[in-house]
Amino acid sequence: MIKKNIQKNKVKTKLILEIRELIDQSKNQINISVNATMSRLYWQIGKRLNEEVGKKNRAEVYGQEIVGNLCKELSLEYGTAYSEKNLRRMMQFAKTFQDEKIVVSLIRQLSWTHLLAIIPIEDSLKRDFYIELCKHEKWSVRTFRDRINSMLYERTAISKKPEEIIKKEIDQLKSKNNISVDLIFRDPYILDFLGLKETYSEKDIESAILIELQKFITELGSDFAFLDRQKRISIDNEDYYIDLLFYHRRLRCLIAVELKLGKFEAAHKGQMELYLRWLEKHECIDGENPPIGLILCASKNKEHIELLQTEKSNIKVAEYLTKLPDLKILEKKLHYAIENARNKFENKA
Repeated sequence: MIKKNIQKNKVKTKLILEIRELIDQSKNQINISVNATMSRLYWQIGKRLNEEVGKKNRAEVYGQEIVGNLCKELSLEYGTAYSEKNLRRMMQFAKTFQDEKIVVSLIRQLSWTHLLAIIPIEDSLKRDFYIELCKHEKWSVRTFRDRINSMLYERTAISKKPEEIIKKEIDQLKSKNNISVDLIFRDPYILDFLGLKETYSEKDIESAILIELQKFITELGSDFAFLDRQKRISIDNEDYYIDLLFYHRRLRCLIAVELKLGKFEAAHKGQMELYLRWLEKHECIDGENPPIGLILCASKNKEHIELLQTEKSNIKVAEYLTKLPDLKILEKKLHYAIENARNKFENKA
């Protein structure tokens, strides 16, 4: 009798779980469908308004008048969703994405709130970068905004490449879901969430990262999976320790992370090369790509890195910021780095 009751309860529990899953899936589909329908409606409204305002080169005053009058009419009947501010956003949306086929594809995966965050970006390559990374990593609206505000695009290696290379790699991600190393690694990494005091050690950074591991992985990228801390490796009866060890699902390789309190030094490259060759020999399995090293340091000298040719050794060197600087200063610094890097590409060509 007891066994029968247990079996009945198991069947009942399984049934409830299955029905709940069906309901949740249906709700998600309904939400996606509603969002797509509304976003497409907003695009159509924006397109129609742009057409009307643009007729016969109408004066700007006329544009303000027609949008203002329409806002009053629609708001009375349909509510604040059709305020003048929102109508102008719809117009901007339609102006930014003029091809309806692209819009239809876009609204299947991004919400209207996502779209509001992306339409102010004028650079089409930068815009495509954020769209594809958002779809790839399934960012929430909050994360999406944070990524844009923290200048993720400018911090990735891809932004420092010629435009044709950027377009090619974004297209590869879009069409084949192939993500390149240059789309993944950043410089600098912003670790303001660690809450470090004025003075701290490498151990403090490491401990803070483990406490805030989820936020650290979010800064690295969603495909990073944490494996180990202070990974012990033995070479010729000597023990060495890798600060942090990760695995990247898309790149299919191990990622060794070393934390350096001061500036990058030449010896750091040799240390990382040793770790990578050991991992390649003892930890890599069939089908995996060679491991990549990421050295995070407080500062670095570009000429050192160029002469050491760290890229050829599969080593990335990046600065970390424990406090988010003034965005204007960060923007100026990153744009300067991008311009210099692209000039070097042009000179080589």
